[in-house]
Amino acid sequence: MFIQTEATPNPATLKFLPGRQVLGEGTAEFRTRDEAGVSPLAERLFSIPNVSGVFFGDDFVTVSKSGGEWPHMKPAILGAIMEHFVSGAPLLRDVAPATTPTAEFFESADSETVQTIKELLDTRIRPAVAQDGGDITFQGYKDGVVYLHMRGSCAGCPSSTATLRHGIQNLLRHFIPEVREVQSA
Repeated sequence: MFIQTEATPNPATLKFLPGRQVLGEGTAEFRTRDEAGVSPLAERLFSIPNVSGVFFGDDFVTVSKSGGEWPHMKPAILGAIMEHFVSGAPLLRDVAPATTPTAEFFESADSETVQTIKELLDTRIRPAVAQDGGDITFQGYKDGVVYLHMRGSCAGCPSSTATLRHGIQNLLRHFIPEVREVQSA
């Protein structure tokens, strides 16, 4: 098994591509060792010193660090990912991840605007963000402000503010004049 490694815009995060489907549908994020209890792979990754976050996408695993150096951490991370997939163990145990996003909020009168926002997120923004090892999900819309939740390598990324303000905000404002601003939820 060959696992590719890619840098992300966030220097504290690396993206690992095992060459096979990881989660398949949706995403799962684990920001603590306790949250990782629903995933054998996330538990194993959190046992590596300085691992501070694990994120599963369709075909990738993103690992964040709180200290240490990637050249020292990468071999252990690669070994944990390889051992997990070779073992055939499930990625998630039969429980829902503890990191399920909070409920969405918006006025019913804005449901058409929200539907357009979600469509633009799914078709134009999320695929690009997944290339960088992260995800962005809709959290709410109120008074012209779109609230998005940044996950994976996007959470804590030094360029996340620029991504929200200049990239996503400009795109949404172009297609939806009612959108005034985009904020991180």
